[in-house]
Amino acid sequence: MTPPTLRLGTRGSPLALAQAAEAKARLAAAHPAFARPDAVTIVPIRTSGDRLTQGSLADLGGKGLFSKEIEEALASGTIDLAVHSLKDMPTQLPPGLAIVCHLPRADPRDALVASGGIASVAALPAGATVGTASVRRKAQLLHARPDLSIVPLRGNVGTRLAKLTAGEVAATLLAAAGLKRLGRDDCIAALLAPEEMLPSAGQGVIAIEVREDDDRVRFLLAALDDFATAVCAIAERALLAALDGSCRTPIAALARLDGAALALDAMVIRPDGGALYATRRRGAAGDALAMGADAGAELRARAGTGFFAAAGPA
Repeated sequence: MTPPTLRLGTRGSPLALAQAAEAKARLAAAHPAFARPDAVTIVPIRTSGDRLTQGSLADLGGKGLFSKEIEEALASGTIDLAVHSLKDMPTQLPPGLAIVCHLPRADPRDALVASGGIASVAALPAGATVGTASVRRKAQLLHARPDLSIVPLRGNVGTRLAKLTAGEVAATLLAAAGLKRLGRDDCIAALLAPEEMLPSAGQGVIAIEVREDDDRVRFLLAALDDFATAVCAIAERALLAALDGSCRTPIAALARLDGAALALDAMVIRPDGGALYATRRRGAAGDALAMGADAGAELRARAGTGFFAAAGPA
């Protein structure tokens, strides 16, 4: 009898490979049959987002740049499951594919990484240059500090840290979860509270995508799915779907589950940091989808259609 195997697709960046290794380890722990060294093969796939390193993600095509080729491999049967950073996934998935597993969420906060002993956004010198490719981070920074100079900064974590060390920017913001998964906690100058920098929907969440009709893989992953993380992800992604926001629209959201009580904080903000609309929902875990959709509808109504039109298409 042939031993069971799985092909796990992921991006080839150090962070993506670390996330894939975590998924592989959890599979082995939950299912001893997959604890063999050759049972789960990690298949690195270079995405459009990895190839196109110049220009903003919004101009190049948005979040789908980091999942398109992986999802094509999944749909064709070249791989059996795909591991993603949930925050990089579009709200609409290709037909026949589904996210069925969320690993326990890591720290969802943004981290300030800065030179010269700077330990807070408030401590950045007037007019300091901050590098980020995120329209969400840029907008919230400018809302708090309109004097800052925000410049594009793309590349994997190592590339961005190298540019900071080289003096190209005075600071940058990165997901705390990514830095911690790479063992680069030493780079964190400050962890930004959600009240100061509300994170991206799905930040800190490793999501696993499969073919909807692959009952074998769905069964294997059921043992790995973290309930609290899944509930929060449902609320945050329902908000995104209701807003129908593009990658040009700064949207932030964070849901937190405490027992059976779910809290959702969300905002939309103009790219220049000007107008900001925020809302909050409290409810039961079972209402996650409705809470996200309702919060999104409120923000869309308050901001007005012109707000999103001004942000431009994806």
